[in-house]
Amino acid sequence: MQITKVVVKNYRSLRNRTVAFNKNLNIIVGDNESGKSTLLEAINLGLTGLLNGRPIYGELHPYLFNMEAVQAFLADYKANKASPPPEILIEVYFANEPELADLRGTNNSLEEDVPGVSMTIAFNDAYSDEFNAYMEKIEEVRSLPIEYYRPRMADFKDHEITSRSIPTKTTLIDASTIRNLASGNKYIIDMIKDVLSAKQMAQLALSYRKMKETFLSDPTVDQVNTHLAGKKGEISEKTISISLDNSSRANWEMGIMPHLNEIPISLVGKGEQSSVKIKLAMAAAAKTHLFLIEEPENHLSFTNLNMLIASIAANASKRQTIITTHSSFVLNKLGIDNVILFSRSANTRLNALDPTTHDYFMKLPGHDTLRMILAKRAILVEGPSDELVVQRAFHKIHGMMPLDAGVDVISVNSLAFKRFLEIAALLGTQVAIVTDNDGDVAALKDKYNDYLGKDDVLISFDPNEAAKTLELQLLKSNGKDKVESILGKAFPTVEALEKWMGNNKTHTALKFFDTAEDWLVPNYIVHAVK
Repeated sequence: MQITKVVVKNYRSLRNRTVAFNKNLNIIVGDNESGKSTLLEAINLGLTGLLNGRPIYGELHPYLFNMEAVQAFLADYKANKASPPPEILIEVYFANEPELADLRGTNNSLEEDVPGVSMTIAFNDAYSDEFNAYMEKIEEVRSLPIEYYRPRMADFKDHEITSRSIPTKTTLIDASTIRNLASGNKYIIDMIKDVLSAKQMAQLALSYRKMKETFLSDPTVDQVNTHLAGKKGEISEKTISISLDNSSRANWEMGIMPHLNEIPISLVGKGEQSSVKIKLAMAAAAKTHLFLIEEPENHLSFTNLNMLIASIAANASKRQTIITTHSSFVLNKLGIDNVILFSRSANTRLNALDPTTHDYFMKLPGHDTLRMILAKRAILVEGPSDELVVQRAFHKIHGMMPLDAGVDVISVNSLAFKRFLEIAALLGTQVAIVTDNDGDVAALKDKYNDYLGKDDVLISFDPNEAAKTLELQLLKSNGKDKVESILGKAFPTVEALEKWMGNNKTHTALKFFDTAEDWLVPNYIVHAVK
């Protein structure tokens, strides 16, 4: 029962987002606060009606609503403009399958004739008078009065439903939350029930009850109860004592706790906890059609992550899985073709790129790709020597290293610059390219003609064709004496210095990076790092 796409409007950081999914595996990659976790939360809410494991009715609060939408509504209200109160919309679209025929209709924002469900959290008109009275003090209003809102789950025929009407089963797995321990417990209990006969199950329940009753025969417990009995009348007219709970809710199933090497799972290392919780939750959810997994790499070493990802991949081959991650290893291991690039304002897939560019990134190790996807702002350079000089130039101008300012300086083969620019264009990422002119400015301009003058793209180079490389640019800006002082070497001629710098690019860059001497940054690099 495949989800084909999800539409989310005005839910937390997602103002208006449509995301399409593969049939099996989907890897959502994006920076912190880009909305990845919010998307998983929204999908789970749309399919189950649950938020934080509880019905949405009990979890409503003003901050579920997108703040931009709320502020726009309040501004319109203050200006006496007719504007309806904002509402949350989550639509989950399914592939056309016979089992989902009852959910099929066209009552969705895309007007598609497909099966699907929607969750709306909208203003209830029955409270219009109270709402208007509340809004009369508009200068004091800072958030939406959610007590006037009503959640509603419906199919695409616009028939109101509950989650029981949706035949697909969803499991949201976040190993950082203790709720996943319940899934682990359930898996252990289910295995026990599969192994034991009805008679053995009864004997297990009896043994558990006897164990609790044995508690009362302990001399220390008897002393405590004798002391408490002496307090009769002070606290209650009835005799107070301590015992273990023998009610139906305190049966052996509730007392089960998975142990690893005889240590409760809650007390082992966080990495092992995360891995075991995810595997147990997936194993327990035998009837699940959709897994939503939040950052499986948390707390895991390379080896343990490799084992976990192999387990996830095996499950994902049978059931639809949506994973959020920051890990380039997860990216490579599960396949970059399954990646959804997710930013604060947009999302796309690598197959939206030019086919040759798509093939390039399919063959490229995922680290640099991930850096480009996650960067708020990127500066692309031609090699390690350029990277060192640009980083030091950034520090000289801003007083901090690029990463401290949210800027990633990425060393890329110059032939691949345009391929990285395609990703930047898809995500709206601000990017600068620092490049040598290689003695042919006209050819350079022709190469980047499609990007020259664009707001989010800067192609930065020096037009002086005599200084065609970084080393010659450093020499041009600082002169022979300064460069020799920084390098700690003397040369008989400028030509000899140029030749040495050209043959020792990384050593030259390291000297400029480490030196305490002041030096002038070439203008084209200044433009790129400002």
